[in-house]
Amino acid sequence: MKFDFKKKVLKNGLTILFEKRDIPVISVAFAVRNGGIHENISEKGISHFIEHMLYKGTSKRNSKQIAEAIEKKGGELNGFTDEIVTAYWCKMPSDYLNLALDVLSDMVKNPKFDETELEKERHVIFEEIKMNKDIPMRHVFNEIQKYLYEGTLGMPLIGTYETVKSVNRNRLVDKFRKVYTPNNLILCVVGDADFNKIVKFAEETFGNEKEEIPIQKIELKNGEGIETRRGIDQANLVFAYHVPLSEDKKHYAAKVLNALLADGMSSRLFSEIREKRNLAYAIRGGCEITKFYAYNLVYVGTMKENVEKVKQIILKEIKDVAENLGEKELEETKNQIIGQYHISMEDSQSQMVNLIYSEVNERAEDFYEFEDNIIQVKLEDVKELAKKAIENYSFFALIPED
Repeated sequence: MKFDFKKKVLKNGLTILFEKRDIPVISVAFAVRNGGIHENISEKGISHFIEHMLYKGTSKRNSKQIAEAIEKKGGELNGFTDEIVTAYWCKMPSDYLNLALDVLSDMVKNPKFDETELEKERHVIFEEIKMNKDIPMRHVFNEIQKYLYEGTLGMPLIGTYETVKSVNRNRLVDKFRKVYTPNNLILCVVGDADFNKIVKFAEETFGNEKEEIPIQKIELKNGEGIETRRGIDQANLVFAYHVPLSEDKKHYAAKVLNALLADGMSSRLFSEIREKRNLAYAIRGGCEITKFYAYNLVYVGTMKENVEKVKQIILKEIKDVAENLGEKELEETKNQIIGQYHISMEDSQSQMVNLIYSEVNERAEDFYEFEDNIIQVKLEDVKELAKKAIENYSFFALIPED
């Protein structure tokens, strides 16, 4: 399959990614190579706080005008903060590309950080912290990093009540100015547009300021924990293990191992835990693979008395992969992953996110080589990772209190 992809790094360091499509829809994002992993412990959550504030108004638009500019033309407007990147995006009819570029660039260049809005938004984030804790699945996904990493990566991306409370306007503005410089920005467009016009817009809109974003030290560990809570009926558990970073080609073997274990109804753990033993309804796998840190996980929701049983089934299946995985099952899993890869590109917004993450981790061009890299995964690489997973893993469960 051929793709019409172009990339250009401007003199000021701003990176432009573009994939041409013929349907009259455009997905546009400005992303900054900054997230939770770049924060020290005392400021954890500040990147997420900045993301919220960029929607609260600029020097020429208030929050309502920002939303209406996109939505009244039929578009969608949203954003996200992750450990390695923060992004602001919209999806709309391609006739309104110039409007999309104008609104999003205004947000990442000219936020007001209004003091009144800041205090209001602080309370919104407090509610988001509560929501994340109150939803057991979200809570265990957040908590497992405590048992995989020391320092800032072991803290919730959103921060804590203490860190969010400590952030004032001066700290937000100072962080913004150091991070949101052209050399740290990515402009990604997927859809029906003219690449040269996008480049021209970026060249005329952004200056030449440059700052380097410090990366916090990452220390790996393994550990286990149990938390009890009143008012819940189900135990929620996560089993996780470190895997190779994105710069190591063996991280593709980690994606295969994840799919084998817990990706879909045909996976080993879905079959063993749900279909054969009826111990759970929800069983999910996940890969969190970046150039800074990487791990795979398995999530299961089950009864309190079955937590240890489920954990032992997970270990047993990983051991079986390490010892008995065959070429036929490997090839079937590769085909599954490749199929999902092609499906992920169907939507322009999903593809926009794919390209942003590929660029932040290595190069956007690498995304188009994904299929070839999965095909080249060797049986022994998957078995080796499985062996390491049963020797060193982390585990966390939230269980009902007696």
